[in-house]
Formats: sequence, C-alpha cells, structure tokens
Amino acid sequence: MNKTTITARQPLLRKEWGRKIPAFGQIRKRMIQAALPIFILFIWQLVGMTGTVSKTVLPTPIDIVQAAYQLTISGELFTHLKASIFRAAAGFLLGAGIGLLAGIAVGFSTKTEDVIDPTVQMLRTIPHLAVAPLFILWFGFGETSKILLIAKGAFFPVYVNTFIGIRGVDAKLFDVARILHFSRWKKITLLIIPSALPAILSGIRLSLGAAWLGLVVAELMGSTEGIGYMMMDARQFSNTDIVFVGIILFAVVGKLTDSLVRVLEKRLLRWQDTYKGTM
Repeated sequence: MNKTTITARQPLLRKEWGRKIPAFGQIRKRMIQAALPIFILFIWQLVGMTGTVSKTVLPTPIDIVQAAYQLTISGELFTHLKASIFRAAAGFLLGAGIGLLAGIAVGFSTKTEDVIDPTVQMLRTIPHLAVAPLFILWFGFGETSKILLIAKGAFFPVYVNTFIGIRGVDAKLFDVARILHFSRWKKITLLIIPSALPAILSGIRLSLGAAWLGLVVAELMGSTEGIGYMMMDARQFSNTDIVFVGIILFAVVGKLTDSLVRVLEKRLLRWQDTYKGTM
C-alpha cells in the first residue's frame, strides 16, 4: 500500500471513528447509569439470603420478581394497572388542561391575576390527604372523586409554570415585535408561546409526577382495584413482596411518562441553544 492510498483513506477512517466513538460513549453512559442500581440489588439480595433482615420486612429482589410473575400470569396485575393508568391519565388531562388555560389567562392579564391567583395559591398549599374526606362526601367512592383528586394535584404545576413562563418573556422582544408591526395573534404564536414553552413543558413533567402521587391517595379512598388498592390489600396480609411490586410499577410507569415528555421537549425545543452540561 503506497503513501497516496494511505492519505486517501484517512478521511474515510476519520468518518468511521466518528461513528464509533459516539456509540461507545452511549454504551459507557448506560453502564455508568446501571452501575449503582446493580450494586444496590446485589447488596439487597445478599442481605436477604443471609437472613440478616426478615423477608416479611424486606423481601429479596428474586422474591419480588416471583411475586410479579405470579400476579402477571393470574391477570391480576394487568387489571390493577389498567385501572390505575386510566385514573392517572384522566386526572392528568383534566387538571393539566385546566391549569394550562388558567395559566395562560393569568399570564396575559394582570386583572385576571388579581382575581384568580391569590385564591389558587392558597388552595395550592392544601395537602391531598386534607381534602380527600371532602371529596368522598361530595362525590362518593366512585371514580369521580378519585379523578378529581388526581386532577387537583396535576393542576398546580402546569398553572404555575405557564404563568411564570409567560411573565418571563424578555420585554425587549416586544419592542422588536412592535417595530415589525406584529399583530396580537403573531405576538402570542411567534413570541410568547415559544418563549414560555420550556417552562410549560417543565410544568407538564411536574404535573405527571403529581398525578401519580395523587393516584396513591385516591386509591386509598375505598377502591376495589388499582395498584394502590393492591398494595394496601397486600399490606394487610403482610405480603411485602407484592407491596414492592406496586412501588416498582409506580416508579417504572412514572419514569416512562417522564421520558415521553423529555422526548417531546427535545423535539419542540430544538431551537434552544442552552448549556447541556459537561462530561
């Protein structure tokens, strides 16, 4: 192989390495992320096998997997999961939708802010458990009370972040819009909404988390199905492994929904040139 051939192949070699290095970086990143959970599971299993802690108090990961398998083949797990996902989704859509509309209305108008915001901020500090008995008295033990309780939790993060996002738009951009003779509609669609979108999406992520937290409280309100009910029923019979199955399910589904919003953020906020962190 002569010198000319080697020189000609150098750009091709650089391209090949350019493709391999990011792939290796992703694998390395995944290994680093998995290291701590694997270490925790190993220690957890070791503690359970040595009998240091009773399985009634802390079942081993293998016991939890076996319990999940039994619940899956019996169909019980999917029945409870389906009920919980329906409640969480319905409550989130209702609460986040109203929160978005209220946040937009308050963000655009100081008069609306004076009327609505003080009351909303006062209601925001009331815990779920404090209003759960009222929801039972007003709406009974059916699905309505559960969905409304979840909606209450999902409302506030979207409302607050939408309001902050709109009020956080740089005032200088409005000067530019005035010079370009933007109509009110163009100001909203081309200036305010894109500028407020990062805060709104952050509010949606927080709202999803609040919806899952509200779901746990809602399913303690006389439910006959759902992951929260399954966990409470297992607690009464000291089936701690099933309780852990419910906890892990909440964590996994919550993480999946959060990841979906993060993908949406990346697509909608591709125009952002922000600090991405360092290695």
